[in-house]
Amino acid sequence: MELVAYLAGEIHSDWRKELKQMAGSAGLPVHFVGPMENHDRSDLIGEEILGEQPSPIFRDEAASKINNLRTQVLMDKADIVIALFGEKYKQWNTAMDASAAIQLGKPLILIRPEKLHHPLKELSQKANVTVESLDQAVNVLGYIFAEE
Repeated sequence: MELVAYLAGEIHSDWRKELKQMAGSAGLPVHFVGPMENHDRSDLIGEEILGEQPSPIFRDEAASKINNLRTQVLMDKADIVIALFGEKYKQWNTAMDASAAIQLGKPLILIRPEKLHHPLKELSQKANVTVESLDQAVNVLGYIFAEE
């Protein structure tokens, strides 16, 4: 059995690469999908596909529609969602994606540092599991496949 895991969270750091490497080293049969990690392409995809937009607001709206479509399609196909709330960046997209996973009934692993416990307490209560590190998230994934 192979699982498809949607990796929700900021696209500015290499946390996805690190998590994928850890899961690969553990031999976990998981295929990872997620948002466009090329930040410039994500921001400009509306104009790339639809052509030049009349203002930055229209450019953002065109890109948002296409990025939201990508998220919806990939999350619908995912077996599990892993959402990372880091300490450095604003986390609006992560909150939106974690909430969408909950609404879709997707199992959700929430990763957040202890210092974000209070602002994320309600979301943590809706997640299946809340952990504080990538290591812990990979261990949760590993437990899914454990036979003993």
